[in-house]
Amino acid sequence: MPLPNWRSLLFVPATAERFVAKAHTRGADVVILDLEDSIPPAEKAAARAALAGAAAVVGQAGAEVAVRINRPLELAVPDIAAAVMPAVTALMLPKVMGPEHVRLLSEVVAAREAALGIPVGRTRFIGIVETPQALPHLAAIAAADPRMAALGVGSEDLSTELEAVPGADMLYHFGMMVVAATRGAGILPMGSVGAFADFRDLEGYRASLRRSRRLGFACTACIHPAHVPIINEEYGVPPEEADRARRLIAAFETALARGEGAVAFEGAMIDLPVVERARRLLARAR
Repeated sequence: MPLPNWRSLLFVPATAERFVAKAHTRGADVVILDLEDSIPPAEKAAARAALAGAAAVVGQAGAEVAVRINRPLELAVPDIAAAVMPAVTALMLPKVMGPEHVRLLSEVVAAREAALGIPVGRTRFIGIVETPQALPHLAAIAAADPRMAALGVGSEDLSTELEAVPGADMLYHFGMMVVAATRGAGILPMGSVGAFADFRDLEGYRASLRRSRRLGFACTACIHPAHVPIINEEYGVPPEEADRARRLIAAFETALARGEGAVAFEGAMIDLPVVERARRLLARAR
């Protein structure tokens, strides 16, 4: 299955009708209907019941629809039963423990897909690691199942477990572990290296995303719609970068056709790794 070309993923509580009604206007690549942290225990069943209607509303402008399920199995299994449907393309798995956890949930999803006549394997996974015990297993989690599309760390929960303050210093190391694990597995590194409790600091948010994109992150989730356009700009491909990549590739291919080993392009020498980065950038731009 081709890797999705996600930039922004916007959380919306499944029962928050006001937010659900406007989610399709926010410009997010993915809208995540939440069954987990934003839903009190007494409202879990109501949130499951609201999923089908909410998925139709939030996906009406073309955004993909995902559902964040709960971690405990007694909640995760009914969550999956309610969430797997044609309108939902991905499930977000919180507090992933290891590769066996992913494969177990994949088995549950496969049974539900088969029961509904949905092609088995169609529902993708977005994994979130939020405990120190799971950190050594990042690479195994990223490669655990063909459903895996993206993986990140949950900064707030992980910071709590580590008794640390969330921020760039704490997140940098684990963020780079995520980038290495996901790129090695051929899936998307999700997240950024920064803490954004103050959603009003948009310039600080933009600066952190810009740094994170240079470090290799591909997409990130947010809870405030004001962050969506910033994510799309910083994690997207500006037209001028795409144009430069096309020129670079053309110059390299022209030089190769002439039998030249060294290629000069706009004042710099370029080689195969530089050209491969340009090709990947154009793939992301599409």
